[in-house]
Amino acid sequence: MRKRRDIEGISLSFLDVISCGFGALILMLVLTKVFEPVLIEETIEQLTSYLAELQLTLVEIRGESRTLSREMIRKEDTLEDDIHALQELQGNLAKLEQRHTTTVDTTFLENEIEKKLATAKQSLTEEMKRLLAEYKKNQEDNTVGGIPVDSEYVIFIIDTSGSMFGNAWPLVVQKLQEVLDVYPRLKGIQVLSDMGRYMFPQYTGKWIQDTPSRRQAIIRMLETWNVLSNSSPVEGIRTAIATYYSPDKKISLYVFGDEYSGRSIQRVVDVVDRINKKDEDGNCMVRIHTVGFPVQFDYRVRDRRTGINFSVLMRTLSRRNCGTFVGLNSYEL
Repeated sequence: MRKRRDIEGISLSFLDVISCGFGALILMLVLTKVFEPVLIEETIEQLTSYLAELQLTLVEIRGESRTLSREMIRKEDTLEDDIHALQELQGNLAKLEQRHTTTVDTTFLENEIEKKLATAKQSLTEEMKRLLAEYKKNQEDNTVGGIPVDSEYVIFIIDTSGSMFGNAWPLVVQKLQEVLDVYPRLKGIQVLSDMGRYMFPQYTGKWIQDTPSRRQAIIRMLETWNVLSNSSPVEGIRTAIATYYSPDKKISLYVFGDEYSGRSIQRVVDVVDRINKKDEDGNCMVRIHTVGFPVQFDYRVRDRRTGINFSVLMRTLSRRNCGTFVGLNSYEL
């Protein structure tokens, strides 16, 4: 009897514990099921609101991005314009520096010429003295713009470019006539273009005999002589000296022009120094005189560099080759 009671007591206690635990589990499940839908609904609402905020933020960011892109494009365009303007300014600065250098060189040459231009003296042969004695002239006829008349042979190098032919040609004809007039008698005449082309091809490499009829023929031909030109007297000068230089002849070379389109002035000076020989006393056997026509200094001409370069080149050549540079103050009659 006693043993059965002990077993029953233990069995009832175990069942009580199991029953309580099971009831606790049921209670927890009930509580969980009651509050879970509320939490899920609140979470969905929060996520929906947050998503809406993110969408608004995305729209704002896209708008700001487009605005920044437009501003960046405008700044790039402005930068490109500034770079282009800077390049133009640098180009203008280079041109101004070049003009300044040319002006300084021209001023220096003018000062040197004024000091040394008293007279381009050259000893006269007996034949020249006889020719001068025969020629009756007054003080004004004694020279052509200060150029002494002491040569037996004369070569004309004439710029036939459009600027000369279209603007200064009547004056060119007149000045050539004046030069011929102060030489009463010559042993030879020749006329070349600035590119070395002969006015009379049949006299290529020869001298034209000086007669009244030949002088008239030269003037008539010159009035309509419009051959191809590169606006540079270099080729004509080089051809004249290389072809006609002779140690036993006194030759004067007259250059009529308004511009020099070449690149290097010094190179031309060096070439002429090499081919125009001098005698033992340093006298030039070919004298280079220049008559400059101020066509390129007209107010309608914007770029005057070729005119300035012609002046610098021919002043230098005339000075170094026993000649005279005469710059006219007008290119019209």
